[in-house]
Amino acid sequence: MAKLLFIQASPRTIGSQSQKIAEIYLDTLCTQIPKLEVDTLDLRKEDLPAFDGDKVAAKMNLMTGKVHDADQQIAWDRIVEVASRFISADRYLFSVPMWNGGIPYRLKQYIDIIHQPGLTFGLNPESGYIGLLKNKHATLVLTSGAFAQNRPAPAFGVDHHSTYLRSWLNQAGVSAIDELRFQPSLVTPDPAGEFERAKQEAGRLALTHWRALTGSGGKLQ
Repeated sequence: MAKLLFIQASPRTIGSQSQKIAEIYLDTLCTQIPKLEVDTLDLRKEDLPAFDGDKVAAKMNLMTGKVHDADQQIAWDRIVEVASRFISADRYLFSVPMWNGGIPYRLKQYIDIIHQPGLTFGLNPESGYIGLLKNKHATLVLTSGAFAQNRPAPAFGVDHHSTYLRSWLNQAGVSAIDELRFQPSLVTPDPAGEFERAKQEAGRLALTHWRALTGSGGKLQ
């Protein structure tokens, strides 16, 4: 059975437009695939460990072939615990508002914890990074106040948002990525209409993914 990890990056609840669009996608997908296993990770509530000195030292030890001391081993075990939840999923759904051109700090903290050598990537000194996640898919729900792909930058902002997420996922081995965008959400002439169109597109994309997942027989492959 396929497992989907829904990562909610907005600290808002009712007012989060990225989360609402993501929920339309997820509800549509689950209607078509009732047996889809869904794990929801609300970063606003999650008890994420600080990426402190012991965890940095543990990461560098792995990259340089050194042995952990007792404190570093405890730190590394906590990293593995958090990362295993991410690694175990087959599909990822991210709801991510743009913050100052980038991503919310809780999502950055989460990525800093889970993106580790031997877990999500390897490094070849001659050829570069090697992604360790195989046969995964990610759907990014992206919202922003003023930035849009068709608006001049930097006057309306610069995209370190989708570009960062794609770069990180690619480095981890995830190359199958789709996007759902509601951009901009504040300065568009018809925000309500654009929001409805974004929600409709979320439903359509979910149906496309359902067909890809189940094939012609209608059963999860």
